Amino acid sequence: MLIDLASRIKNIGFDIRCVSAEQAVNELRQNNGTLIDVRESVEVAKHPALASLNIPRGILEMKALEHFQDASTPLYIHCASGVRAKLAAEQLMHMGYSNVSVVTCSIPTINEVNEK
Repeated sequence: MLIDLASRIKNIGFDIRCVSAEQAVNELRQNNGTLIDVRESVEVAKHPALASLNIPRGILEMKALEHFQDASTPLYIHCASGVRAKLAAEQLMHMGYSNVSVVTCSIPTINEVNEK
C-alpha cells in the first residue's frame, strides 16, 4: 500500500517536539546545541539560515554520527516548510538521538531572531 506524504507526516511514530525560532535560539544559546538546516545546498546558497549547519536531508543519516557522537546533543532541525525537518527528526530519533526538536518557522524568521 502506498502512503502519501501528508499521511506519512501525520503517522510519524515519535512525538516530535516543535519550537519557534525564538525558543530554539534561546535554548541554543544556553545548551550548546546545533541548528541543522536539512534543505539542499542550492536552497541554502540562495537563502541561508544564519548560524545553522547544512546537512541535506538525503545524507543526514550518513553525516549525523560524524558531527554528533553524543545521543543527548540538542539538535534543532529546520527546512523551508517543516516537512523535511519532521522526516529528518524522525530519522535522528530512530538513530538514537534523544534531544531533537523541529523549528517551525520560515528562514527569514530564523535569521531575524538570530540577529537579535
